[in-house]
Amino acid sequence: MKKIAFFAKSILLCSAITIASCSGNESNNTPVTNDSTANAGTVLNIRFIDGDSVTAHYNLALDFKEASIRTMSKLENAQRAKAAEIQKFGSQIEQKMKSNGYLSEASYNADVQKFNKMQSDAQGYLATLERNAQQELLQQQMQLNDSIDSFIKDYNAKHGYDAILFKNAGVYFNPALDITNEVIEGLNARYNKVEK
Repeated sequence: MKKIAFFAKSILLCSAITIASCSGNESNNTPVTNDSTANAGTVLNIRFIDGDSVTAHYNLALDFKEASIRTMSKLENAQRAKAAEIQKFGSQIEQKMKSNGYLSEASYNADVQKFNKMQSDAQGYLATLERNAQQELLQQQMQLNDSIDSFIKDYNAKHGYDAILFKNAGVYFNPALDITNEVIEGLNARYNKVEK
């Protein structure tokens, strides 16, 4: 479960840099300049968002997190149920052997064969469940990334930034350039409208 959670988080954070080139700057935003670009007459207007905060507070991400917890719980329950079923049958074979319950070697071999088939079937069944869980998680992550990217593009069309970066893309950003809360509010407002 930790692997899948880490995988989900890393996919979101690795959706990398969202760059939207639009004309115009918002009057109350301070543009970021670089000496070499300032000399060339170019001013960059950059902002950043904290991907961890977005996933922690965006309702769609929270809903997907709950869904993945349910999926993982179902998988764990299925693993426990299959293990208990196999262990119970194995104990029955052992008990039957100790009490001389097998009248022939053929009946013992039939039970051992059934036990081995139960193990093989359980492995196949659990592998399928795990593949389905991973596929579901991947689709949710893609939907989440698409939702965030789409919102960022719409958001940037109104604000005209040259780039909106994930905080993890750099070592230091001036806190005044942080638009995470605005983005979270906008994402949740849009998501709730869809839900209604």
